[in-house]
Amino acid sequence: MSAKVSIAINGQLYQATVENRMLLVDFIREVAGLTGTHVGCSVEGRCGVCTVVLEGKAVKSCLMLAVQADGARILTIEGLAQDGRLHPIQEGFWEKHALQCGFCTPGMLMTARWLLDQNPDPSPEEIREAISGQVCRCTGYENIVKSVLWAAKHGGRAEGGGT
Repeated sequence: MSAKVSIAINGQLYQATVENRMLLVDFIREVAGLTGTHVGCSVEGRCGVCTVVLEGKAVKSCLMLAVQADGARILTIEGLAQDGRLHPIQEGFWEKHALQCGFCTPGMLMTARWLLDQNPDPSPEEIREAISGQVCRCTGYENIVKSVLWAAKHGGRAEGGGT
């Protein structure tokens, strides 16, 4: 079976007729052509690299069907930077050396973006809790926590890349 789906991603409307079983991550990557949202754990929701912000909530897009997101607004990694300027959370990752291989980075950035919208001044413990569903095999997480703290001090809340 198939259904017509309309999803606003980074402010642009994407419409397609898709199989009812199509995952949101596949809609983002294949229909919208936005490949910054990664697939990492064979769509089991364990790694978090597919995290996007859907209607203000951080969600693992491999655990959601595209038809469930019909009519929703989604922010992906491609929508964070605005007018050629990095979002403060992206700047924080740069400034605090929070990335290495970069595979987990989109999911980490989207989770951090969501956290700062919920709590503009999180503690290191609150940051660790928020990213606990994200797997990074390279950094040891310490610089990721530092980058979110940096972004919080530099206006990391929804002023760029709003949903």
